[in-house]
Amino acid sequence: MLVTSPRPTPRHQRCIRELESQLLPQLPDGLESFVDVDLELVAPDEPGFVRAPDLVVVTGEAYERVDRKGGLLRAADVVLGVEVISPGSQRRDRTVKRAEYADAGIPHYWIVDIHNRVTLTACHLAGEFGHADAGPITGTFTTDTPFPVRLELDQLIQR
Repeated sequence: MLVTSPRPTPRHQRCIRELESQLLPQLPDGLESFVDVDLELVAPDEPGFVRAPDLVVVTGEAYERVDRKGGLLRAADVVLGVEVISPGSQRRDRTVKRAEYADAGIPHYWIVDIHNRVTLTACHLAGEFGHADAGPITGTFTTDTPFPVRLELDQLIQR
């Protein structure tokens, strides 16, 4: 099944660009980030399908494999997946993709909402419960998992 969506708005694109620019200098050696890249998702006992998250952080080995042999990045390669909510994508990003990414075993999933004040909801795999979270964060987001990072959320849509 092919599902198409309108291209992201300039505000959405700015957020992704700024998020990656804050993440890049903080990525540990051996990790790479990519924007809007095809990702093969496979859940147990289900056929595979492809999503293109707004941003992913994957292992360097995965990048090298795809660069050498071709093919797609796989859910098992992903350390972190990020979706920025667009008008009309709220249910898909908060519910559908969250469940799909959890079923595919993606350990960390961030949902960035840029409407009103920017919020980031950091989700992590919680066994049979899928992705769990502690609620949305505003202002400065800091974490040690999946790697140490500090993000200034208000800067994601401001210049």
